[in-house]
Amino acid sequence: MGTYKEKLSMLSEMIAFARVDHSLKRSEYDFLLEVARSLGVSKDIFDGLLKEKSPKVRLKTQAERIVQFHRLILLMNIDQEQHKKEINTLYNIGLKMGLPPTAISQVLEVMHRYPNKIVPPDVLINIFKAHYN
Repeated sequence: MGTYKEKLSMLSEMIAFARVDHSLKRSEYDFLLEVARSLGVSKDIFDGLLKEKSPKVRLKTQAERIVQFHRLILLMNIDQEQHKKEINTLYNIGLKMGLPPTAISQVLEVMHRYPNKIVPPDVLINIFKAHYN
């Protein structure tokens, strides 16, 4: 899964997204730290990303972009709150990733059907598959 630079870039993107509301809640920090650990990034390096962004690296595969989009959805819903600004920002991030706008909209709509607004990975994948066929 991607280079170390890609992993740092993904984490930087997630940190910036978590701060859309100008704060970083403890639940968001804990989630981001867990993602960092799963990517093989140490706590010290992760904490450094809180102070200074990593350069943006475009994810190579569509699958990597979809996984990153899913992480961002999980991050948005970790505090059980969704604000219009977060939803708009997430939509725009998805567009910049090259994801289909209709798929992004559909994911943002169906998330409300699931407990804690956590879209199961298979549902998310099927939505994107439908838009690529």
